[in-house]
Amino acid sequence: MHVRRPRDAGATRVRRDGPAARARAVSRLVALPALALLLAGCGIRATEVPTNFGPAPSRVRCSLSEPDVSTQAARGLPVQVFLLCGSSLVTVDRTVRVPDGAADSERRMLVAQGLLDQLAQPPSPAEKEAGYSTDVRGGITVDRPRPGDPEETLRLSMAPGGLTSYALAQVVCTFSDSAAAQGDGSVVLGGPGAGPPRRYKCTDEVRARPGSTEPPSKDVAGE
Repeated sequence: MHVRRPRDAGATRVRRDGPAARARAVSRLVALPALALLLAGCGIRATEVPTNFGPAPSRVRCSLSEPDVSTQAARGLPVQVFLLCGSSLVTVDRTVRVPDGAADSERRMLVAQGLLDQLAQPPSPAEKEAGYSTDVRGGITVDRPRPGDPEETLRLSMAPGGLTSYALAQVVCTFSDSAAAQGDGSVVLGGPGAGPPRRYKCTDEVRARPGSTEPPSKDVAGE
């Protein structure tokens, strides 16, 4: 008598599900490259930790990568003026026009006026891109010392105390480091009124923090 053996239920299930399982596995394998292509198309890298933080800056702040030819177009006496960049003062190259044969006193006044004009001039596009700016307004003029003033006094059409702390720091540091001063790191400034002039000094603290540190000054009457 032939006895029919019962079928193995597990084996039957494996055989029945085998093609379907293989199809699902193949679908997953096909989907993985498609997902990678989709992520790549969206600009997303298939990594657990992001590694792309954007492009590097094209220009270092407060640093010109090459000479700014626009500021060198005019020929004249090479000078340096202090502009603002970030929270400090930095020097940039400029030129001022001084006629040949000018007397020393006239030359000094022409240099001082030229420096003021350069400070009031808007920074060039390259300088703006690097972060430079100025707080000195246009239209300020320089006059000669009055009777009783020290010989090196520069009388401004605006009282030094009327300038912003940034503008005053720019003017003092620019003048004190130029032919408009005596070369001792200070400059004597007065305003249009009858008030006595004062001697201002450009210090490291002023250059580093022009907005919070005003140039130290003292009365020149006792000098």
